[in-house]
Amino acid sequence: MQGYIYNTEQEAITARQQAADYMGLPLNEGDTTIYWVNYNYASLNEPPFYYIRYVDGLEAVFGQPTEFEVIVNDMP
Repeated sequence: MQGYIYNTEQEAITARQQAADYMGLPLNEGDTTIYWVNYNYASLNEPPFYYIRYVDGLEAVFGQPTEFEVIVNDMP
């Protein structure tokens, strides 16, 4: 997938807020949508990391995304 990798949860939280600020979210106090993107945790990767998936326009905030793989647990 394409996106942005962060070493700590705090870095991912900060990045999520930067993206929201760029989009002007939330539009109004009490709005349901407060973030443009969210972060995830790649717990099965070694070493584990936090990441935000690329969405169109996000490069305006973070620059060009990188390509990486996330290991997921197969559900029975």
